[in-house]
Amino acid sequence: MTLTVSFQIVPFTAMLTLNIFAIAMIFAMVRLLRGPSLADRVVALDLVAALAVGVIAVYAILTEQPMLLRAGIVVALVIFVGTVAFAMYLEKRAKP
Repeated sequence: MTLTVSFQIVPFTAMLTLNIFAIAMIFAMVRLLRGPSLADRVVALDLVAALAVGVIAVYAILTEQPMLLRAGIVVALVIFVGTVAFAMYLEKRAKP
């Protein structure tokens, strides 16, 4: 008796990954809304944006559209600049 696989691995894995990203985004949004400090909220927002980059990358693989990766790169660069700006803000705020 042979077992035939009736599904392709890339679409299945992509959909599984997108579901995991969705669950992670829910947890990050909870932290964003409940975060006790401003730093917690900014880190949660940074995580949500990084997860969005992951979603863009997985969707680009799923739909075989490599042009979407450019959008992911732009979003990642904006995330990085925002994180650096927030770190500079916290550094200036800490000094008397």
